[in-house]
Amino acid sequence: MISFIIPCYHSEGSVGLVIDEIREVVAQRPGFDYQVVAVNDCSPDNVLSVLTGIAQKDPKVAVIDLAKNGGRHNALMCGCHFATGDYIVFIDDDQQCPADRLWDLMDPLLHDAADGRGSYDVAIARYRKKTQSRFKNFGSWVNDRVATWLLDKDPSLKFSNFSVMKKFVKDEVIKYTNPYPYLSGLMLRATRRVINVDMEERVRTIGVGHYSFRKSFSLWMNSFTAFSVKPLRIATGIGILWAVLGILMGIRTVVRKLMNPAIPLGYSSMMAVLLFSTGMIMFMLGLIGEYIGRIYISLNKSPQFVIRDTINVPKKRKRGKSR
Repeated sequence: MISFIIPCYHSEGSVGLVIDEIREVVAQRPGFDYQVVAVNDCSPDNVLSVLTGIAQKDPKVAVIDLAKNGGRHNALMCGCHFATGDYIVFIDDDQQCPADRLWDLMDPLLHDAADGRGSYDVAIARYRKKTQSRFKNFGSWVNDRVATWLLDKDPSLKFSNFSVMKKFVKDEVIKYTNPYPYLSGLMLRATRRVINVDMEERVRTIGVGHYSFRKSFSLWMNSFTAFSVKPLRIATGIGILWAVLGILMGIRTVVRKLMNPAIPLGYSSMMAVLLFSTGMIMFMLGLIGEYIGRIYISLNKSPQFVIRDTINVPKKRKRGKSR
């Protein structure tokens, strides 16, 4: 069985079409059944009513209504807790993910690869040309560079919103209980058998994107601080470097003053150094504070998601917070 997890936000006009296309595509392979887990991320439009109507007619569609908006990755984590399929597909609610290419995406997981190491565990769509704005493309590029560095990701591997993973990867992903999930990093933490499948991203035909700069920055911070202490090590290295430079500059100043007492004290250069070094110190303190703050919030058991209600979900699986 294939479980499709759809995070829903401002998509009352498109999410029904996405579910209809999922039914049509799965029907192409009679040996497969499907489950849809639609997570309403506290959307302000009528998407919950649309999902409720669909779920009442189709018991294979489960609806989870979140009590507050937590973002796409938190909604996906919520859906993972209720996905029961052998394969778990992440797909967006705006029709931009090419659902008609599902079997191309799943093929590396269903058949052994040519390298003799069996099938892949995760497959991710790689779009040759993205339809989002230049600003978002730049943000995606920065996020990719950071992920490559922090997660030791293959530079040729690209992330997107359309992907599929095996059940054991999902089971490993949901062991992460902190309130700042980053799905790409969690998948790479579980397995390195990940492959890209080239395809074309569709152009949005209904509505507009609602992924703000604040949410993009928050996601970037999740990837930056959740899986590595490399930023702290860089902060330590910069601190040591500036301490050594300060000692050398101090020695040079003393020697020059002893050799030529007439040399005036450099007020402007001193202020420039002070301002720069102070700025670096504040940056390092902020970075350390970010780590400490996230640890504090995690220790307080802040939930990844809070569920208000569910439809077509067994009562024993119903949860009000993250594991």
